Amino acid sequence: MGASGRHARGWEGQVSSAMAENPSESPSGGITPLQQMLASGTGALFTSLFVTPLDVVKIRLQAQRTPFSKGKCFLYCNGLMDHLYVCQNGNSCAAWYKTPTRFTGTLDAFVKIIRYEGIRSLWSGLPPTLVMAVPATVIYFTSYDQLRDLLRAKMDSQGRYIPLVAGAIARLGAVTVISPLELIRTKMQSRQLSYPELRVCIQSAVAQDGWLSLWRGWGPTVLRDVPFSALYWYNYELVKDWLCNRFHLKEPTFMVSFAAGGISGMVAAVLTLPFDVVKTQRQIELGNMETLQVTASKSSTWLLMRRIRAESGTRGLFAGFLPRVIKVAPACAIMISTYEFGKTFFQKMNQEQQLSSL
Repeated sequence: MGASGRHARGWEGQVSSAMAENPSESPSGGITPLQQMLASGTGALFTSLFVTPLDVVKIRLQAQRTPFSKGKCFLYCNGLMDHLYVCQNGNSCAAWYKTPTRFTGTLDAFVKIIRYEGIRSLWSGLPPTLVMAVPATVIYFTSYDQLRDLLRAKMDSQGRYIPLVAGAIARLGAVTVISPLELIRTKMQSRQLSYPELRVCIQSAVAQDGWLSLWRGWGPTVLRDVPFSALYWYNYELVKDWLCNRFHLKEPTFMVSFAAGGISGMVAAVLTLPFDVVKTQRQIELGNMETLQVTASKSSTWLLMRRIRAESGTRGLFAGFLPRVIKVAPACAIMISTYEFGKTFFQKMNQEQQLSSL
């Protein structure tokens, strides 16, 4: 036993020294950026599969109360990303809000959609969700891990505020990269533009207002998403460490990551809800793309918050509290636990490859 133990420890030492000599090949606990991207992309896929039915039901319930007329738009959210969906006419949005009967509640909507339209209808919004959610999530989670590890290496510290800073910067980068894609996709939805027509539309907008016109709506999104991410990662690392200490674990398990992700997502969702209310109201008020071209700064986020508070009181800034928590908390839990599981899988795979090569 002693010889085999020394032999095993010798191999482990060789692996550790090999990884130390080649840190660029083993970032973030022994996995590469490409493996981080694969893990986060898989997490985004699983999260979207889970949350999309909830959003389809929510949109159906909203639509029967206030039917969407030509050119109207509504907000589609899968718990990870928000998407502006514009209905140009009845045919283009039939899958979303033309239902065979009225719904009396959430459970009734689930039952009737499955009975009359088939279970696949619950995922009718999945393609547009994946188009935006997967690349945004890949950029976001990979950037966070890389930034966190970089800050820890530079500061030579396990400082508790590093996740907060890394989360804020990673989200800022993801929002900045995805914002023009979101605008382009919304234009195509609103007018059914061909690619040549879309190119002409973008060129004219850039010629008139400059390249910054592609980032309209960036400000309100940053005000909501950056604080959310900072709070989320800060609380996630705290809760994860607390749970590991509580159950005497050296490494977080799938359930620890799931619980920590759900709790931190819920806290962040509640604290940033006023910004979400403002962004949602602003987007819903944009009835057509001509209105969408108005510069966001003409309607200040803070002025809109004051108006909501004056009309509906402080409670108005926390409208939609329960639906947001119900959707965001499990989405965060599924996303982070799947991501951590994927990273663990790649770490073990890399270690086995290192052992086999020695």
